[in-house]
Amino acid sequence: MDSHFNQLLQETGEYGIVSQVSHPIVFIEGLPTVRPQEVILFESGQQAEVFSINRGIIEARIFSHEQVTVGTKVTKTGKLLSIPVGPELFGQTIDPLGEPLDPAASFVKPKIFRDLDATPVGISGRAKITAPMLTGSALVDLMIPLGRGQRELVIGDRKTGKTSFILTAIKTQVREGVIVIYAAIAKKKSDIKRLQEFFIQEKINDRVIIVATSSYSSPSIIYQTPYAAMAIAEHFKEQGQHTLVILDDLSTHAKFYRELSLLARRFPGRDSYPGDIFYIHSKLLERAGNFKHPTKGDVAISCFPVIEIVEGDLTGYVSTNVMGITDGHLYFDSNIYFQGMRPAVNIPLSVTRVGRQTSDKLTRDVNKNLTAFLSKYEKLQNLSHFGQELTEEVKKELRTGDLINDFFKQPYQLTIPLTIQLIILSMILQNIIDSKESLNKAKKALIDAFYQEQPKKYLMELAVANDLKSFNEKILANKEKLLALITPT
Repeated sequence: MDSHFNQLLQETGEYGIVSQVSHPIVFIEGLPTVRPQEVILFESGQQAEVFSINRGIIEARIFSHEQVTVGTKVTKTGKLLSIPVGPELFGQTIDPLGEPLDPAASFVKPKIFRDLDATPVGISGRAKITAPMLTGSALVDLMIPLGRGQRELVIGDRKTGKTSFILTAIKTQVREGVIVIYAAIAKKKSDIKRLQEFFIQEKINDRVIIVATSSYSSPSIIYQTPYAAMAIAEHFKEQGQHTLVILDDLSTHAKFYRELSLLARRFPGRDSYPGDIFYIHSKLLERAGNFKHPTKGDVAISCFPVIEIVEGDLTGYVSTNVMGITDGHLYFDSNIYFQGMRPAVNIPLSVTRVGRQTSDKLTRDVNKNLTAFLSKYEKLQNLSHFGQELTEEVKKELRTGDLINDFFKQPYQLTIPLTIQLIILSMILQNIIDSKESLNKAKKALIDAFYQEQPKKYLMELAVANDLKSFNEKILANKEKLLALITPT
C-alpha cells in the first residue's frame, strides 16, 4: 500500500471503495465530502480526478494506463488538479500535470502551483482590444487583421498549412516580446519533436512553453491539455506579460471528451457528443482576452484554437460551436492550397470581428483598396479565360494582381514586418516592382534592411501616412532611395 495514501487517509479520515471500472472512468462509493475536480488517490498509488458525483456514486477519471481493480480503496487529497507555473518552464515540453515529457531532460520544477480549472474574468476586468496582433504573414495582416487579445479560430482540412501559419505567427509574436504556450493535444511524438526542433532552430525556444500529450497518453490527461496551457498563460498575465496560446486542436479534444462522457454513461447528443461540449469549450476560451492589470495597463491572452474538418465541411457540430465562441476564423481551403497558395487562407470565407478596430488609418485604407482590387482582378481573370482580346490596361491590372498573389505566397519560415508589407504593396501598385524576380529581390533586401538600425528608422518613418494616396506619393518620391536599398551599388 502506498505510504502517501496511508498519510492522507489518516489526515482526512475518509475513504471510498471502487465499485465498478470502465477504464479510464472509475465508479466509487464512499468519500462523503469529496468535491468535483478534486484529485483522489488510490491505495495502489494511482491518481484520478473527480469527474462528477451522481446520487452518491463518484465518477473519476484515472490518469494512468494501468487499470484499478474493483474493491480498491481510495482517499481524497483535498486539492484540485494543479500545474507548476513560472519562468522555469521556458524551453520545456511538459504534460498537463507539469512533468517533463522527456524524463532525461534537465528540468527544475517551479515552486508556484496553479489550478487547471478557473472561472473566466468578468466583463469589469476586461478592456477593449485596441492593439494589433501581427502574424508576419502578409495575407492575414493586410486582409484579415487581428487584435491582441483576440480568439481567432484556425480551421481547415488536415495538411492545408494551419500549423505552418501558426509557426509564422509564433515567430513574429516572440520577436514582439510575447510569451507563447503551445498546447499539442494528442499529437504524434514525431510532431512534438518537430515543434521543439523548429523553436530551437529559430532561436525562440526561451520564450515558448509546450504542453503536450501524445496519442498514447491517457484520455484523462489528454482532456486536461488545453486547461494546463491556459493556466500557465493566466500566471504570466498576472505578472503583466502578454501571452499567445495555441490550442492544437480542439476537434481532437472534443473526441476524447466524448469518449470519457460515453464511458461515464452521459446521455449522448448530436454526433454522440455530450450536451455540455459547448460549455467546456466556451469556458476554456473565455479565459482568453484583453484584461485590465493594476500596474501594467492592458495585458492580453491571445488565442488560436485549431479545428480540423473533413472535405471543407464548416457545418460540423464542434466547428460551428467553436465558431460561435471565437472572435472570427481563418479558413484554410484545400483547393487554394493545391493551387500553390501559401498560406491557403480563403479570404471571402474568413472573418475577423475585432481586428479591424486595431488597425491604423493607413492599414484600413490599404485593406479596403486591396479588397476592391482583388475582387476586380478575379473578375478580369475569369474574363481572360474566355480568350477575349484584352486591352493594355487590363493586361497591366492582371500583371499587378499576379504580383500581389506572388507577394502573398510566403514560406512559413519567413516573417514579413507590417512596414515592409505596406512598402512592397505600394511599390507593386505603382509599377516600381514589375516582375516576380524584382519582387523576390525587393522582399529579401527590405526585410534584411529592416533589421539594421539606420535603414529600419528610415523605413518606419516612410510607412507613416494618413491614407493610401499620400503613402503612395511618399513611396514614389522615395523611389530612388528604396531602389538603392534593394540594389546597393
